[in-house]
Amino acid sequence: MIGVNRIWCWEDALSRQTIYDDLLDQLGQRICGGVYAAHEVLRTDDLAAEFDLSRTVIREALKVIESMGLIRARRSLGLVVMPQADWHVFDPRVIRWRMAGPDRMNQLRSLTQLRQTIEPVATRFAALHASDAQRQQIVELADLMMETGEKGDLAAFLAHDIDFHALLLEASGNEMFRAISTSVAAVLKGRTEHKLMPTKPKPESLALHKLVAVSVANGDSATAEAAMQTLMNEVRTTLDGI
Repeated sequence: MIGVNRIWCWEDALSRQTIYDDLLDQLGQRICGGVYAAHEVLRTDDLAAEFDLSRTVIREALKVIESMGLIRARRSLGLVVMPQADWHVFDPRVIRWRMAGPDRMNQLRSLTQLRQTIEPVATRFAALHASDAQRQQIVELADLMMETGEKGDLAAFLAHDIDFHALLLEASGNEMFRAISTSVAAVLKGRTEHKLMPTKPKPESLALHKLVAVSVANGDSATAEAAMQTLMNEVRTTLDGI
């Protein structure tokens, strides 16, 4: 009987977490999507009534939203929606919520511009500082991207693509570069989830990933940087054509 009770408790906890996550997503998307305009006041009682949830659950979700800079407590007013300039724009959840709304293309462009600036330099440093294990792994990931990309297996390709870019940022040896890997992952996921990727990656893109990997593995920093710059420019050109 104890085992059954534990299962019920686990299922109940999972259900509560799902409800909480859904609430967090809805509130975040409303703010990032402009449904709640900047300077609008959010009231706990109103949200509790709308979502048919306790004020405690609403307050917990709003605390998380506040930690991202999307809202701020103001004396005598309550929780006020903040303008975009105050948001923690590198938070993967904020990126995901922006990607889900009308600001999607602006989010894609701003992150692509960031990647154009940082990833070529990070790749050059990776060619100089990567460990032997990292050099081997980056080539293996490029091969997996080639294999899954040619098959049109976008889910597997996406997973390898995220790992590829995260590993380059990590191998750069720069903790600031490494810190943006979650933001890069969020935009890569968003492109796929919102059907902004071709059904099969372009052969040129696959070849550039492989050139980056081989150059990093061989310690050829100049070629690695140039190949990544070309790859990022291609991403930007494709995005501008959407």
